[in-house]
Amino acid sequence: MELPRCRDIRKTGKWSGAYDLVTLSYDDRFLRRKKLTTVHDEAFLVDLAHTTSLDHGDAFELQDGRLIECIAAEEELLEITGPDLTRLAWHIGNRHTPCQIEVHRLLIQRDHVIHGMLSKIGASLREVVEPFTPEGGAYGHGRTHGHAH
Repeated sequence: MELPRCRDIRKTGKWSGAYDLVTLSYDDRFLRRKKLTTVHDEAFLVDLAHTTSLDHGDAFELQDGRLIECIAAEEELLEITGPDLTRLAWHIGNRHTPCQIEVHRLLIQRDHVIHGMLSKIGASLREVVEPFTPEGGAYGHGRTHGHAH
């Protein structure tokens, strides 16, 4: 039996009426061709023309018109606080590390090297588990990348 296919993504706010949900980590939300399984155990094949970065709330549009909502999964993250979040954010960005920016804190994926660097420059750090929805990359690409784009 052939799996239902998704060849199109609907962006958050441009659709309604999800048939089902799929929960994906930040890394898993960057895809082109992959078999996924919904929370109700229905499999489908993502078969996009280009590698795409999905956001929490986007939807996979199946060829039969059904929509599968993409939910950001809980992940092991590092919560960063401190008196100068702007400076801390600059150091994180300088290392091309995806970062969720909030008013009173920053969130990044756990990384012992970045943890060590941030603690040396005065950050308060706490390990948390929650959905990760980092800021998109510049120029509308949706992801941050190293210098070797």
